[in-house]
Amino acid sequence: MSVPTSPNPFDSAVSRRAMMRGAVLLGAGAALGGVELLSATPALAVTTPTIASCATWGARAASSTLTQISTNPDKILIHHTATANSTDYTQAHAYSLAKTIQNYHMDSNGWSDTGQHFTVSRGGYIMEGRHYSLSHLTSGSGMVVGAHCPGQNDKAIGIENEGTYTSVTPTTALYSNLVQLCAYICSKYGIAPTKIYGHRDYYATECPGDAFYAMLPQLRTDVAAALGSTPAFTVTVDNTSSSFRASANWGTSTYSTQRYGTDYRYADPVAASDAAYYSATLPSAGNYKIETYYPANTGYNATTPYVVFSSSGNQTVTVNQQANGGKWNTVGTFAFAAGAQDVVAVSRWTSGTGYVIADAIRITQV
Repeated sequence: MSVPTSPNPFDSAVSRRAMMRGAVLLGAGAALGGVELLSATPALAVTTPTIASCATWGARAASSTLTQISTNPDKILIHHTATANSTDYTQAHAYSLAKTIQNYHMDSNGWSDTGQHFTVSRGGYIMEGRHYSLSHLTSGSGMVVGAHCPGQNDKAIGIENEGTYTSVTPTTALYSNLVQLCAYICSKYGIAPTKIYGHRDYYATECPGDAFYAMLPQLRTDVAAALGSTPAFTVTVDNTSSSFRASANWGTSTYSTQRYGTDYRYADPVAASDAAYYSATLPSAGNYKIETYYPANTGYNATTPYVVFSSSGNQTVTVNQQANGGKWNTVGTFAFAAGAQDVVAVSRWTSGTGYVIADAIRITQV
């Protein structure tokens, strides 16, 4: 089943994309949780991109007072507009796009202003989206609360990229200026390049499209290069990846739209060592944060064991797969040795009832 899309273009915040569119249980058990330990990239001198303000492209005034907060954003979320892949690369087209987005968000969605903070056209023009986004960015202090991703509007800078990138990639002009914009945002707010994510990482959506999403590791690397730094290692292992393995006892499903990627694996609980394994080649010994992505359902298991094969021994973390689905959830931060290895396994050995789910794992060096 494909992810359902809204009949409305320019992504509503409720349904954001249509047109704009055997592991033996060892170690101490723990509850799902953890603390974000990624250090921020220090503010460096980077090229200041040309960003057209709301006044420059002719934005309407916001229909009501916008919420501005003193806390800084901690991440960047990449979106695509899911509109046509226009070959009009002019500034006039870019400004017209910005107006169309704002009109839709205000007149159809009923929002007070444009939902995202910034927009990049296929011609590479960068525009302020929501009023006050640019002034906060320039000062490197605080932000205006957006409307681009539920749960992240007061934490993440949202960037819309013109076009639909399910099977094609962005233009060179768009991508190169997106790198510049992200580097500038990272430098002003002290955000690490590893904290650049896709919309789908935090919401059940296809955005920013499979082709663009696959480019995000390179985007992080290119932004880090622009900042003169080296990005921390991060890798996502999906159940379709070659570094995932599970026995034939694990079925494959597309039932839930909260899944990561095209499908996910499921199995009945059993008192046996028949786990689904996620492996990776880690570049160096050290601490790595483990996150899990799965669809949630009342028919799934509330005490799913995640066995983490850390360098200090196997550690088991219990995850409630009846809640917090369709987004990344932190399992914890653990020490690992360098090299190719099994990193984590989802075990079927649980006293809970309901299917045990194995979908995707993200591993990030901290």
